[in-house]
Amino acid sequence: MELESLNIPAINQFASQYLKQVEPVTSFFHYNVNSPSVFSERMNDLQSRTFQRAELTECISSYMDTLPASEAVERSLDKLKHNAVTVVAGQQAGLLTGPLYTIHKIISVIQLAKQQEAALQHPVVPVFWIAGEDHDYQEVNHIYVEKDSKLEKIGYPERVLEKKMTSHINYTQAAMKKWLDEILVHLGETEYTHSLSENLYGMIEEEESIVRFFARIIMSLFKDFGLLVIDSSYPPLRKLESGRFEMLIENSRSITEAVLEQQEEIRGKGFRTQLDIGPTAANLFLQIQDERALLDRDEQTFFEKSSGRTYSTVDLLTILEETPEAFSNNVVTRPLMQEWLFPTLAFIAGPGEIAYWGELKKAFEFADLKMPPVVPRLNITIVEREVDKKIRDLELTLHGVITEGVSTARDAYWKSLENPRIQAELKEIQDILKGKYEAIRHEAVTIDKGLDAIIDKNLEFHMSQFDFLQKRIDRAKEEKHALTLAQFSKVENSIRPNGGPQERTWNILYFLNKYGPSFVRDLTLQEFAFDGTHKVVYI
Repeated sequence: MELESLNIPAINQFASQYLKQVEPVTSFFHYNVNSPSVFSERMNDLQSRTFQRAELTECISSYMDTLPASEAVERSLDKLKHNAVTVVAGQQAGLLTGPLYTIHKIISVIQLAKQQEAALQHPVVPVFWIAGEDHDYQEVNHIYVEKDSKLEKIGYPERVLEKKMTSHINYTQAAMKKWLDEILVHLGETEYTHSLSENLYGMIEEEESIVRFFARIIMSLFKDFGLLVIDSSYPPLRKLESGRFEMLIENSRSITEAVLEQQEEIRGKGFRTQLDIGPTAANLFLQIQDERALLDRDEQTFFEKSSGRTYSTVDLLTILEETPEAFSNNVVTRPLMQEWLFPTLAFIAGPGEIAYWGELKKAFEFADLKMPPVVPRLNITIVEREVDKKIRDLELTLHGVITEGVSTARDAYWKSLENPRIQAELKEIQDILKGKYEAIRHEAVTIDKGLDAIIDKNLEFHMSQFDFLQKRIDRAKEEKHALTLAQFSKVENSIRPNGGPQERTWNILYFLNKYGPSFVRDLTLQEFAFDGTHKVVYI
């Protein structure tokens, strides 16, 4: 593998300004992440706080008990139990790990933890927070593969109609194996396919829920780096969080008001806000008849819009005492809960997360907390040698392909294949034909006005023949230049699939199948710098 850095702006204006750490964006956060002393400052701030280290470590240890383990994982648990700080990232659990950006987040957590442990001479543990409480199943139940020069979405066949938390969604082992087989057929047989299939078969048989399956794959890939994982909806964790949920219930109105006030400031600076909350938002979910329902509030009453159920504060506190696992956070309160639980040295965030975390500053302050340093995750594009060669053969630039795709260059190439003589002759014949028909029309309607429609239809028939001829000419060009056009498609599918970043479409399974089990380890061991540049890894 070879590593290169490119200067590519973030996909949204807010994140782009955040990378540069310029006003007014920096005013929405508590730390300047480009300051050389930012992590020392954060360490000092964490010293004044206390954490339930033993209880949290026991909770994580119990969750990870049957997942792939290593001495590095045991060391991380021991560090966390005593005086370690953490680098944290989170993501919903996608099938077969979901899009590549999940892998990039985990690599970011591991890399930053390793770098800051050396710089601070203090133990730093990488933690991945699995958002098992999320219920957007359609976002995680598919994978993309390349088929006939196009990307095809292959969805997992078992349907989920209820708005269940992903942690509560189980799969049928036979269906999951069959789906995996279908994907591997599309990916193609390699020297690694059989062992990859066998390993994943074993993981499928070890678990029942899609979140645990996700966690098992992740730990099989990253256990040697001391990564810790925890499902946000794990019942023992909910029990540990119950006191904090009490605070969130009793102060839901004030938290919402803090967010709305922050949003007003952000809009006043010319930015769009990301969080869609109104003045009645309670920012909590409650499990109601096996579905996750978002709560609102009106004066002293909490309610769920769909069912019409209402709850007093006392009602919710009673439910919390009896079944804390019935509660879950939304996008506003999850960062607060995370901050209460973990001694967080840094939070790793994608561009969208950076934008909405900026809306939470006053909510953190209401809870007497400082938002941790929000560090942009590594943005990585993996470039295969064959694709790199195609880029050069087509006289493209990688920077251009990453930012704009190949459409403009492909259209220019296609236009260059036109035969001006043929196009001119076709146009001349069409113009003459139209002129002749107009002359015929002028005379024919003096005989019978009903002939006008017949003339239109006859002309339309002749023009359709020109269209047919043009399509046959285009098809012949496509066949003659199929190799070059396929090169454009391959570059586009690999680097900017579906008109967006590679990391939002491709899955790690493609690379594991083609390059073997050491691929993720080799990728994680690259010397990545958190300098805001786009990382290109050539393989």
